[in-house]
Amino acid sequence: MNTEFLHYIEQQPEQVRPTLHTVWRALKDALPTATEKISWQMPTFWSGANLVHFAAHKNHVGLYPGAAAMEHFSSRLTQYKTSKGAVQFPYKSLGDEQLALISEIAEWCGKHNAK
Repeated sequence: MNTEFLHYIEQQPEQVRPTLHTVWRALKDALPTATEKISWQMPTFWSGANLVHFAAHKNHVGLYPGAAAMEHFSSRLTQYKTSKGAVQFPYKSLGDEQLALISEIAEWCGKHNAK
């Protein structure tokens, strides 16, 4: 984990830090060659373009894969709050199923968003 990501996570409330580390690991495993940087004040995986961002919020982790990914995965995101380019994964229900979905979304972004 690069120092910018570590700093971002360490600034979040103590109770959500382990979850953020877990989400980071799922994204890193899905995008092993992507560069880690802060973009739009969020941890971002980048490869010629932003692939996917994630961010801590009060009650959820926001995943920002962009509109195309949201459209592609829309049928699998119906139980979550979504917007055109983002999905919210509540901390209280973030488990293996959600992490597998996050990984799959990240892999898709690596194939379709990279330049």
